[in-house]
Amino acid sequence: MNAMRNVFGVDIGGTGIKGAPVDLERGTLARERHKVLTPQPATPEAVAGCVAEVVEHFGWSGPVGVTFPGVVTANTVRTAANVSKEWVGVDAARLLGERLGGAPVTVLNDADAAGVAEMRVGAGRGRAGTVILLTFGTGIGSAVFTDGHLVPNTELGHLELHGHDAEKHASTKVKEDEDLSWPHWARRVQKYLAHVEMLFSPDLFIIGGGVSRKAAKFLPLIEGIKAEIVPAQLQNDAGIVGAGMAASRG
Repeated sequence: MNAMRNVFGVDIGGTGIKGAPVDLERGTLARERHKVLTPQPATPEAVAGCVAEVVEHFGWSGPVGVTFPGVVTANTVRTAANVSKEWVGVDAARLLGERLGGAPVTVLNDADAAGVAEMRVGAGRGRAGTVILLTFGTGIGSAVFTDGHLVPNTELGHLELHGHDAEKHASTKVKEDEDLSWPHWARRVQKYLAHVEMLFSPDLFIIGGGVSRKAAKFLPLIEGIKAEIVPAQLQNDAGIVGAGMAASRG
């Protein structure tokens, strides 16, 4: 039987799909996460199968929260940047719920989920004003909060920077694909942060995604930003934890 304060979170990414039971009291994973590779192409049916594989790995039954790399309104996918375009228009909660034997499923944007977790138990806890979480990975995700309230489905990774989507210039994937040094990549991130700061004047930037584990290699190199910049405390588990939190609220 599931503990009353545990729910399940799944984080769908462009390269991996990972999940675990979430301890809501502590805001942490209740067990070590399980990860499978994102299928290529990442069609709805193929991804749903992988989500089911992750959930079934734990023998879980009960509510499940799922993050998605795109705009999600009322559990329906509106955009899909790093997965199959077949997702657009799909009621993801219904599709995944059916694949999980009728379990209640809540779906939300991946960066929004990470932001919810960081604001409740991580680097944004207790912070008023405007807080922007940015997740650097296959692309760049964003979550914007004003006095703790989420403005859902912001897509700041798609702001134009040097004539291209910002995420085509400054994501972690670009760093790896172009074999950029930490200083070179930090300059790109700095230009991106300066652009976001000009538009939103945040009090705090939280830098998330897998690269947050290596924050010491690049955050000290970023200069000229007025807002405070800190790494995400939950690092790459933030999406799973935030998905669990969303599921707990139904």
